[in-house]
Amino acid sequence: MNSYIESRVIDFANYIIEKEATVRATAKHFNISKSTVHKDVTQRLKHINLSLYTEVKKILDKNKAQRHIRGGMATKIKYQKKSAAES
Repeated sequence: MNSYIESRVIDFANYIIEKEATVRATAKHFNISKSTVHKDVTQRLKHINLSLYTEVKKILDKNKAQRHIRGGMATKIKYQKKSAAES
């Protein structure tokens, strides 16, 4: 595998671990697509560094379990702002 890609994958993994970041937040931080980040940390990382992969997987699983809560909160805030603007 290309050393640039390996380096990028490790950078993504370290960022996710340090910040407990989502794939979306990681993609935004590195200004790269979500699909690239997802492929890097779920497929390529396993072959590069298994221990990092295990740590990242735990965080991504936790984020996945909480995403419905974050989505609900975002919708709540959206409608609160809309309601306040109409008042």
